[in-house]
Amino acid sequence: MTGLHIKLRLIARRMGCWTGAAALGLLIAGAAAWPLPSFASGSKPGIPARLDPEVMLIDVYKALAANRLRDAQAKADALVAAYPTFRLGHLVRGDLLLLHTQPIKTFGAASNAPAEKLNNLRAEAIVRLKSLRERPDPNLIPRVFLQMRADQKKLLLVDAKRSRLYVYERSKDQVKLVSDYYVSQGKLGVDKLKEGDQKTPLGVYYITARLDGARLPEFYGPGALPINYPNEWDKANGRGGSGIWLHGTPSDSYSRPPLSSDGCVVLTNPDLKELSASVEIGNTPVIISEDLKFVSKEKWEADRLSANKMLEAWRLDIESTDPDRLRRHYSRSFKAARGQNLDGWLTKIQQSTLGARKINVELRDVTLFRYPDQKDQKELIVAAFTQEALIGKGKHITRKRQYWAREGAQWKIVSEVNLQ
Repeated sequence: MTGLHIKLRLIARRMGCWTGAAALGLLIAGAAAWPLPSFASGSKPGIPARLDPEVMLIDVYKALAANRLRDAQAKADALVAAYPTFRLGHLVRGDLLLLHTQPIKTFGAASNAPAEKLNNLRAEAIVRLKSLRERPDPNLIPRVFLQMRADQKKLLLVDAKRSRLYVYERSKDQVKLVSDYYVSQGKLGVDKLKEGDQKTPLGVYYITARLDGARLPEFYGPGALPINYPNEWDKANGRGGSGIWLHGTPSDSYSRPPLSSDGCVVLTNPDLKELSASVEIGNTPVIISEDLKFVSKEKWEADRLSANKMLEAWRLDIESTDPDRLRRHYSRSFKAARGQNLDGWLTKIQQSTLGARKINVELRDVTLFRYPDQKDQKELIVAAFTQEALIGKGKHITRKRQYWAREGAQWKIVSEVNLQ
């Protein structure tokens, strides 16, 4: 028995059998080894005024901790009344009812329930409460974010470790957290490689469509938001599969366990409706990370400046029309999404400027994101921009996306694609 559990047993004795057993069961499950978060009743930061089940669940535990047993029971009753398909709420309420007749030794003490379902609900309780306790510091910036275009309003960040989707809103050059949602992911976790591996991909993606639930099987709830998996970098690295969506749940289940999808990101139906109303098709980035990291505003500003300087050096060398100067920005391991090698890609660029005495190149609508960390992968930055090139009397406009990898002290382009 660990020191934590000995301490919890002492707390349980002081609190009495009814309250103590429930608290002990929760703590053994690992969900309340931290102080419970404090929110105004019925809401949490960034979440609309509707009754929020996570806040209601916390209210039950707070009533238990204060030894207000009848209040806890009433709050649990209210929770399942408001969300009758919220199975975790029913599990908590069942524990409270069971405590009327006997002590319980674990969270989710129903003896006749399948073990797998109980374990799934315990896992959901842990990640829900832990993510509320470990909320992002508003004074820090997500490390994956460097720069967004002026017309991009929202940034969606999925943190697989915390089973959470964070919605950030663009505020001048920075972003601020405005809401967050519990999500489920692939049964076998993250880092998708191929079709059917039941994993959720890691990467920088965009929402490509908004699908109405009326045209989908009931399994997907009120609708779905497909993303562009596999992206260019996925394809260049042989990653396969398709049909990765953000979607809802069947009507008979409020939420799903943390690891339960075939690779999609699954939200509750109320959360999906809210999210769907706020995103822009083709314009809202979705970054899926195994474990989100955060940096100071000073560090973010320095990284952003460095990335822009990297891109500016490439722009100047495009203007120079010197093939050797341009080549130095590209990695020897360069591979285009359609299989072109470096020589073929550079030849294509040089042919477009053949015979020109002078070239003027401008880059606008620049986005810069760090690529989420993946196993055995170099540190990456994804740059997307509109390139306007004046070549002689002609004007050429191209939307590009580049993947820059750190190689020693230098950043090199390892993949590039023309989007338009």
